[in-house]
Amino acid sequence: MKILKIDHLGIAVNSIDEGKNFWSDVLGLEFEGAETVQEQKVTTAFFPVGESEVELLESTAPDGPVAKFIEKKGTGFQHIAFRVADIDAALEELKEKDIQLIDQTPRIGAGGARIAFLHPKATGGILVELCERS
Repeated sequence: MKILKIDHLGIAVNSIDEGKNFWSDVLGLEFEGAETVQEQKVTTAFFPVGESEVELLESTAPDGPVAKFIEKKGTGFQHIAFRVADIDAALEELKEKDIQLIDQTPRIGAGGARIAFLHPKATGGILVELCERS
């Protein structure tokens, strides 16, 4: 598997508008825009930092994964996403290594990226996302 870089860090927030205050107003990061991903019950907002980004995640439903994360752990760091050259090959390699996956096949995430999540039980407690962008 070829990991190209850290694509983004996911931060769970109660409100993107409130989160923007810190990331834009205090730190001076440029707000790139927000996008709702209905399938994942989340609205995302990206703030570029060099070749990576900070992604704020606001749940759009009380039963969404981000809402459940906040209920269990509170707001804050939710996942790390690695950009990979070939997500299909990466998932096959992880399956061969018996790594527990949340996604057996890629799905479409924010910005049209192909994404897949590894289960935190397989990563020492960290939610890891693989991300392939064209």
